[in-house]
Amino acid sequence: MPLGRAGAPVDWLVVGLGNPGAEYVGTRHNVGFAVAGVLADRWSLPKPKSRYRGLVSEGRTGPGGPRVALLLPQTHMNDAGASVGPARGALGVPLDRLLVVHDEIDLPFGEIRARVGGGLAGHNGLKSLRQGLGSPEFARVRVGVGRPPTTDPDRVAAYVLGRFREPREEVQMLVERAADAAEQVVLGDATAS
Repeated sequence: MPLGRAGAPVDWLVVGLGNPGAEYVGTRHNVGFAVAGVLADRWSLPKPKSRYRGLVSEGRTGPGGPRVALLLPQTHMNDAGASVGPARGALGVPLDRLLVVHDEIDLPFGEIRARVGGGLAGHNGLKSLRQGLGSPEFARVRVGVGRPPTTDPDRVAAYVLGRFREPREEVQMLVERAADAAEQVVLGDATAS
């Protein structure tokens, strides 16, 4: 039985979705990992440790700020639920304190939206999370990476697994803005309570 908010070791579990391995660094599908890296720097989190089939770093968002665990699943994207489900259970984090940052081809490049729940839009990482968590009702920061001009599944997969073609400065700005949105979810909730 989860400890609930008061007894949980962390206030928030923040998950950056991506694929492990050097060949995926800088790809559209790994934008969640990039955002998590920015958050780890901003929050001065310690070097991550291998736990829950992922890399986990725990700390506070700042002096007196919420306690967070930042998780990068080291399963492949399509099996992320096998990392996130056990991490959430072990950390005693309620579903409404789970934030997932992921790429979204249904949003134009540069657009960022935060929401709770909703459809899975064919995103295999989100499908795995629904399975691993038993529900799709978790908070998300959807990072728009654009869509290729095709619905062919093989070409769409090649697109999201490909590197950004946009200028490096624009990609970095997108990652920073997505980190801002994630921080707003975590800190906005803390200031409202």
